[in-house]
Amino acid sequence: MSNKTFNLDKDQLIQQSFVQMDTHLQGTHYTQAQKLALTCRVLFDNGHDSGLAGQITVRGEKPGTYLTQRLGLGFDEICASNLLLVNEDLEVLQGDGMANPANRFHSWLYRARPDVQCIIHTHAVHTAALSMLEVPLEISHMDNCVLYDDVAFLPKWPGIPVGNEEGELISEAIGNKHALLLAHHGLLVACSSIEEACILSIAFERAARMHLLAAAAGKIQPIDPDLGREAHDWILRGQRSAVVFAYYARRSLRKDAGCLQ
Repeated sequence: MSNKTFNLDKDQLIQQSFVQMDTHLQGTHYTQAQKLALTCRVLFDNGHDSGLAGQITVRGEKPGTYLTQRLGLGFDEICASNLLLVNEDLEVLQGDGMANPANRFHSWLYRARPDVQCIIHTHAVHTAALSMLEVPLEISHMDNCVLYDDVAFLPKWPGIPVGNEEGELISEAIGNKHALLLAHHGLLVACSSIEEACILSIAFERAARMHLLAAAAGKIQPIDPDLGREAHDWILRGQRSAVVFAYYARRSLRKDAGCLQ
């Protein structure tokens, strides 16, 4: 009987699992534009639809540029072919139409965070409902620990985020974290890849829903901080994010593959 791993401690088993994940888990081979369009469809399918509200951006090849969706189209209408390439002033460099004026705060955040490659902002319904209570998002379940100690909170609503003041406020509020809950508004995630941003946005909305359900039943009990951080690092791995994104992409593509065009 094999017992090669039964004498290993937890840290050793975690590191062994990381090596296996990096070796065996495969992501996708889509272009940046296709990934962005897929993310729009995936988020639409997972409760982030709010009419024309919300923006998704990813850095372009040239500094100071990024891809984003065209104002006037919902997440379920975004295709790789109708995305816009814009500069920091939201001037369209490629594509037809105009970007959402609220994208202005993305420019500020990209300047403040060189590590960020993709930004997602949505008004997903459970997140929006939680934002009305003016309380931070509580992470107290294993599935949500990808966000443990990684969600900042902006308790003051500055109004529509089309001014430079909002850009400064939001980029300062998120600090070095991956996510931000904006009171009376919605969610924001800022990540090193499109895949990671997509997965964290889905996790954020699910965590908000669980927060509301648990709080309605009683007092939410905190988890051990060390275990929360351990779970955060376990879940938030590049290869893991890539393979989870691939799963959600397959689900959306079974409904409509047109977004890749």
